[in-house]
Amino acid sequence: MSRIKNKLTARAVETKKAPGYYSDGGNLYLRVSQNLTKTWAFYYKKDGKRTEMGLGSFGNVSLDEAREKADTLRKQLASGIVPLIERQRQTSEDKAQRAKFMTFSQCADAYINSHRAGWKNPKHIQQWQNTLSQYAFPVFGDLDVKAIDTGLITKCLEPIWLTKNETAGRVRGRIESILDWATVHEYREGVNPARWRGHLDKLLAKPSKVQKTEHHKALPYTEINGFIDQLHQQDGIAAKCLEFTILTAARTGETIGATWDEIDLGAKVWTIPAVRMKAEREHRVSLSGHALTILNEMAATRINNYVFPGTKKGLSNMAMLAVLKRMDRADITVHGFRSTFRDWAAESTAYPGEVVEMALAHAIKNLTEAAYRRGDLLEKRSRLMDEWARFCHAPILSGDVIPINKMAQSHGR
Repeated sequence: MSRIKNKLTARAVETKKAPGYYSDGGNLYLRVSQNLTKTWAFYYKKDGKRTEMGLGSFGNVSLDEAREKADTLRKQLASGIVPLIERQRQTSEDKAQRAKFMTFSQCADAYINSHRAGWKNPKHIQQWQNTLSQYAFPVFGDLDVKAIDTGLITKCLEPIWLTKNETAGRVRGRIESILDWATVHEYREGVNPARWRGHLDKLLAKPSKVQKTEHHKALPYTEINGFIDQLHQQDGIAAKCLEFTILTAARTGETIGATWDEIDLGAKVWTIPAVRMKAEREHRVSLSGHALTILNEMAATRINNYVFPGTKKGLSNMAMLAVLKRMDRADITVHGFRSTFRDWAAESTAYPGEVVEMALAHAIKNLTEAAYRRGDLLEKRSRLMDEWARFCHAPILSGDVIPINKMAQSHGR
C-alpha cells in the first residue's frame, strides 16, 4: 500500500489525455481509457490476489470524493474486511430493502386487489378507494408503509373524527386492515398503530359519544294501506318494484338485483343467493299472493333475466326513491319500509321475534341459539308475509282510525 497520498491535483486530473493509470497514492488511481474517458479505481491485495474496484467516473465523482471513498476502503482493509465482498453484501441488502419497500398507497391497492373477488358489491371497492384517497393518502399515501405510526394515524383521523365519525371509523378500520396485510407480507413490523382497542381508544373520543344515530325515515304502519293505494296510481316498473320491496320486507339492492332464476313461482319462494345478501348467507323469501301478482305482471313483459329490468340490467338504486319523490313523500325512505314492517309485526301480531327477524334476514344475535338453529322458519314466515300483504292492501275505511289486523293473534303462534 503506497504511503504517499494526494499526488494528483484537480487541474492535473482535468488535463490528463494519454490513456493509462495515474496514481494519487493510497491505492487510488485515475484511469484514462483508450477513448479518453476518465474513471476512478481502487487497487488492493488480499491473500495474494490483486483486485480492482471501480469508484465511479470523474464526471460524477470529484477528486475529493474519490479520496473519501478510497479512505473508507483502506479502513475496511485494516479491519480485515474485504472491500469487494463488503460492497456485494451491501448491494444485496439494498436490493432486499428495495424489494420490501412499499408505500401505503401501494399496499392499499394490493390489499383491495387481493380482496376484490370476495367483495360482492363493486361499490364496496369504490368506497374503499374513495375514502382512502380522500383522507389517508394525502397524509401518508406516499410514505413507506413501515413509517406509518400513531401520530400519522391521528393526523389523518382527528379532522373528521367529531364531524364525520361514521366515515372516520370506516377509514380507521380500513387503514388497520391494510397495515395488518403489510405486516403479514413483511413490509412492516410491530403493533398496528391503527388498532382501536387499547390504543386509539385512549386518544380519540368514543364513537358512541360523538355519533348521532340517524334512523331511516319510516312510514307509520297504520298508514301503509293508504300509501299502497296511492302507489297503485303510479305507473312504471319502479312503482311495482317498490311495492314488491314493501311486501317482501327486502332491501333495495336485493330487489333491484332479483333475477328470474331466483324465483320459484310454483313454490312461492324467492331465494336470494348469499353473494347478494348483506349477511352473506342465502335467504329464502316467502311470496304472498300480492307479491306473486306483481311477479306475474312482470313475467308477462319480461325483456331480460332481471325481474325489474332497467335500461341495461336491473333498476338503478335511485329508481324507487324517484317514485317516492313523484309521490311527494320525501319524508320517508325505501329502506324505512323495513321498519314499518317490523313495527307492524311487533305492535299488531303475536309472531315470535325470531320469526320477524328472519323475515328481515337479520342474523341471530344470540350465539348459542344461532349455533343450534338449522331451519329458517319458512312456514311460519309464510303466514307472516301473507298477513302483512293483507294488511298493506286492506280497504281504506272512512275516518282516521285504521283497525289492527286481529287475525295475527290466532295465526302468529
